[in-house]
Amino acid sequence: MKNSMKATKKSDKAGIKRRKAPSGPIKKSPAAKKMPQKTRDAQKEEDNPLVPCSKTVEYYTDQSDYFKLDQKYSSCGFATRAIHAGNQPDEINGGVAPVINLSTTYAQVSPGVPSSCFDYARCGNPTRLALERNLAAMERASFAFALNSGMSATVSVMHLLKHGDHVLCIDDVYGGTQRYLRQILQPNSGVDVTMVDMSNSADVMNAMLPNTRLLWLETPTNPTLKCFDISAISEVCKQKGVIFVVDSTFMSPALQNALVLGADIVVHSLTKYIGGHSDVVAGSICLNDKALYDRLFFIIKSLGTGISPFDAWVALRGSKTLEIRVEKAMANAEIIAKHLQKHPKVLNAIYPGLKSHPQHTIAKKNVCKGNGGSGMISFYIKGDILAAERFLKSLQLITLAESLGGVESLIESPALMTHGSVPQAQRAALGIADNFIRLSVGIENVEDLISDLDNAFAKV
Repeated sequence: MKNSMKATKKSDKAGIKRRKAPSGPIKKSPAAKKMPQKTRDAQKEEDNPLVPCSKTVEYYTDQSDYFKLDQKYSSCGFATRAIHAGNQPDEINGGVAPVINLSTTYAQVSPGVPSSCFDYARCGNPTRLALERNLAAMERASFAFALNSGMSATVSVMHLLKHGDHVLCIDDVYGGTQRYLRQILQPNSGVDVTMVDMSNSADVMNAMLPNTRLLWLETPTNPTLKCFDISAISEVCKQKGVIFVVDSTFMSPALQNALVLGADIVVHSLTKYIGGHSDVVAGSICLNDKALYDRLFFIIKSLGTGISPFDAWVALRGSKTLEIRVEKAMANAEIIAKHLQKHPKVLNAIYPGLKSHPQHTIAKKNVCKGNGGSGMISFYIKGDILAAERFLKSLQLITLAESLGGVESLIESPALMTHGSVPQAQRAALGIADNFIRLSVGIENVEDLISDLDNAFAKV
């Protein structure tokens, strides 16, 4: 529902602009959903000679309606959408950057009648909504939610399920997702979980059960970078009436739009590429279906998994430069992957952007831009766990740390760090050996990164 209100302004002799907000209750109309309705009149000039002009500010009373404002960018390129969607200048003050709105609650004009689409910050916030609009535009989605972590996005989506439902999950899933599914969701909720390889759509079909309600896919996977055909798996899910969720964190919306390929929901850890500076923990859910949006809105406000205003502002600032950061990281990663393939102390380098990758053709099919990869590389170093540790501790420029997708290069041992909670036998089956290393390539000068890697290899 869209309403409008008028604010007034006047410049005094010193050049200071003054604004006076209108007063009086907001009146709602039964027909307000169909057409904009003015809620109050600006003060007339004869009532106040200091107020010679007024400005009309339009607003909606339903948060979901705000996503319509960014439809005008739908034909624009990615960078344009990332910079402008959700970021229009402030209607009152003209500020070109969204403000950080820290209010926890919002005045109501009468009991149960909010002044706008916000009533309590856990249920929504102007800064958070600006980020959500931005996320939806980047992912080519109708709606989006911004969460306080990537895992909050995962948990919120899983609350669409009920006791007796079944989840089909990719076997090589992020360690935190795997831990939640195996140790929390399955034993405590009555939701059954099966983890399978989804390389063949026929195998996916055969793994479906009568009570399968949701399929969870990562592509590329974390950390072995296996890639799967999103469109083919989408067809299976549609035949079975199963909600299809794709975690696209490793690619970002700059390189892969899974909703366009048939997914029902796309999730991201905004901590990674979208935030991009290793200074915010956040997550997102993007989707097109209004009924699913309404269900998730209720879930998120009830769980309290929404993002804070400051974190939303930080993530929104990061998204504006997403395309140029991802392109630089991808270019660096391709050069480094080719270098690692030839290195005498590397057994195997894995990068979806190279033709040598087993699923390179699928990776290229999934992406909307690029070589099929991002800034993520995995490789096996020659030697045992001690050799891997010596190598990692010898790096001087690339930081030994968990996480990925930042402007700085990060490296880690999945077996000892991000995927340490995965049972050893399962790690071995997936190929997460003690000498397996995951590298998130940043946007530094690639010659410096290669020099750092070579110097560390020389210590092994």
